[in-house]
Amino acid sequence: MNQKQKTYNLKLGLVAAFVSLQAFSFAQDRKGIVGTWWDQDQRSRIEVAEENGKFYGTIVWIKKDSNEDGTSPRTDIHNPDKKLRTRRNLNLRILTDLEWDGESKEWKNGNIYDPDSGKTYSCFAQLQKDGKLYFKGYVMGMRFLGRSTLWSRYENK
Repeated sequence: MNQKQKTYNLKLGLVAAFVSLQAFSFAQDRKGIVGTWWDQDQRSRIEVAEENGKFYGTIVWIKKDSNEDGTSPRTDIHNPDKKLRTRRNLNLRILTDLEWDGESKEWKNGNIYDPDSGKTYSCFAQLQKDGKLYFKGYVMGMRFLGRSTLWSRYENK
């Protein structure tokens, strides 16, 4: 291999490495929400996964798996739809349809369901520098009308 071809191969390798790093950093940002998270009070863990380009969250563990009246297992007793009040909170999908927005570096256009109140809110999420996941649930399309929560990544040890 002559010097000209070595230089060409080196340049080609650097370009390929740069493109790979760019793709990796995009994927890492986009998929930064994927995994298992503690809710703010560490009463439950939520597993977030991607399905068909959107992100969904399901309750996979509950600290106290019984209702306020002591009956078990814990059910969706506050759901506005009476037919759904007997479904278990464990394996309940509480986060739906979040989409990644690379420009604003956030997941948006989703919904989050609060089984403690039976209410569903529009939501967005942002990964914080400290690794926590900031969620804001809001109503009537107005981000300033709502409440926020921070989730921490669950580390299975």
